[in-house]
Amino acid sequence: MELRSELYPPLEPNRSGMLAVDALHTMYWEECGNPNGVPVVFLHGGPGFGASPQSRRFFDPDFYRIVVFDQRGSGRSTPVGETRANTTQDLIADMERLREMLQIEQWLVFGGSWGSTLALAYGCTHPSRCLGFVLRGVFLGRPWELEWFMNGVRNFFPEVWQKFADHLPAAEQGNLLENYQRRFNDPDPAVRLAAARAWCIYEGSCVTLLPDPHVETTHSDETMALGVGRLEAHYFANQLFLAGQPLLEQVERISHLPMITAQGRYDVVCPPVSAWELHKAWPGSELHILPDAGHSGWEPSINRELVRACEQMKTRIAS
Repeated sequence: MELRSELYPPLEPNRSGMLAVDALHTMYWEECGNPNGVPVVFLHGGPGFGASPQSRRFFDPDFYRIVVFDQRGSGRSTPVGETRANTTQDLIADMERLREMLQIEQWLVFGGSWGSTLALAYGCTHPSRCLGFVLRGVFLGRPWELEWFMNGVRNFFPEVWQKFADHLPAAEQGNLLENYQRRFNDPDPAVRLAAARAWCIYEGSCVTLLPDPHVETTHSDETMALGVGRLEAHYFANQLFLAGQPLLEQVERISHLPMITAQGRYDVVCPPVSAWELHKAWPGSELHILPDAGHSGWEPSINRELVRACEQMKTRIAS
């Protein structure tokens, strides 16, 4: 029988709330679908993008108990763009707080881009809480991958990169990360926002196979820009808080679980070699390299493959 490949219809949360995870951060969460179904948790990209109503639509709402949340400093979580007490280890701990609050024993972990990094880091820390993984646009957070995002992308999007670099004076373009981060910490909110918009538009302009004519409008949104710009620079400057803990060297902790990856052949943000190397390190995993897609999870062939993956997981996690 052919598996479904179209997104499920829009649906509304059964319940939602704000979870105080420490004295500073409060995390937005929501739950959709079958309250008694197999739990699945959606991990958005960035860091900093936040989830959207579309995030719910990869999953069969009759089968899955769908958990979506916005990570610290992202989307509807508060305060937006806050870098204090915001590390990969904090996000992993937040996932555990949410899982325990919802009284979930185990869940399928679904993540794209930075969400794939967080999915793997969470899994390696709490393997017994995972049923399996559905990933997209794999990002392993290695130093060369960070350097690629900051400078390597210019090989494919030279005009987009130049606009990103030109937000800074020529004398500061030799170290984009350091000098953007300095602006993100400027006391003037206007300076912070302008830098965040330049950063967010840069990323948004590189994620699709074909140009998105609306990217400058959508990625200028203040909440999105501040979340993405400030948090990505913060995480990149700290090597994603994974220094000394390379994900590829830890995947044996979770490689007994099922894993399916959808990867765009022309993903310029997260080059396919990372998905390939993860696949090679994970016996029994599936990797689908899609010949007509870039990075975005909303590329038509990628979202179809992700829906199919979640359909496949219905039997794999039940066996």
